[in-house]
Amino acid sequence: MKRSTYEAAKQLCRELRKRQTLAEADVWKRLRNRQFLGKKFLRQHPIFFTYEGDESFFIADFYSRELKLVIELDGKHHELQKDYDSFRTHIINDLGLLVIRFRNEEIDGNVNHVLGQLKSIILSQAEQNSNSPSLLIEKGPGDESAA
Repeated sequence: MKRSTYEAAKQLCRELRKRQTLAEADVWKRLRNRQFLGKKFLRQHPIFFTYEGDESFFIADFYSRELKLVIELDGKHHELQKDYDSFRTHIINDLGLLVIRFRNEEIDGNVNHVLGQLKSIILSQAEQNSNSPSLLIEKGPGDESAA
């Protein structure tokens, strides 16, 4: 990977962390420090890929390497870029990562319900991949609110 691509991604991630949405802040408060299922999540994390010979990246709202999971929170502007989001999801899936999307309104309305949905999806994936030790779920301190 070119150093310039890496540096551009790193800078953009920093900027996005500084101006996170209220929904992102609300979810991050519950994912950080292994509070959710005992898993490590990163916020505004670059996902690097090569497409048609060009190096590029997407910034995932939240990413767990352990779970091979990208969580995207979609604001109103995503209604205008459905094709781009579909392309982005396709590329990320091709990298072996699962993409889960939630609308900001869902989080604003009931973040605990969203976390419950997320937990169900993760546990279902872990069940399907029970031979994969990376998907073993540990109970974390914040899990009670996500049930």
